[in-house]
Amino acid sequence: MSTASAPPSLPEGRYGKPPRASRRWRVWAFGILAVVVGGVVAWIGYVNLGAAPISAERVTFEELPGNAMSISINVTRDDPGRPGVCIVRTRDLSGAESGRKEVYVPGGTSRVDTVIRSIDRPVTADVYGCSYDIPAYLSRS
Repeated sequence: MSTASAPPSLPEGRYGKPPRASRRWRVWAFGILAVVVGGVVAWIGYVNLGAAPISAERVTFEELPGNAMSISINVTRDDPGRPGVCIVRTRDLSGAESGRKEVYVPGGTSRVDTVIRSIDRPVTADVYGCSYDIPAYLSRS
């Protein structure tokens, strides 16, 4: 005696709607969105935190009479023949910037010496940064 019975039915309205089949397209869409966002974040990080095409480091500095300081810098570039500009600065005893100067770095030059005038007695000098974007008043044609 075999009786085929139908699956039990739930009372209508008591347990809400029955669950739908999973929507795989949502998983794929969120996966693709995560890959795109991750790629954009990685690209922005590389552009902003990657190695600079031109940089400089201080080699020596020496205090001069009359609130001035001489500084020598070594410039490193990805294209040694391309001219650039570096900003050097002095700091006073409190650590505040007391003098600043833009220095033109001709193509083919790797070491630059300059003198920075300061508004107060300078105690140190350093390189603020370098760029290939040379202002018109510094360019030497």
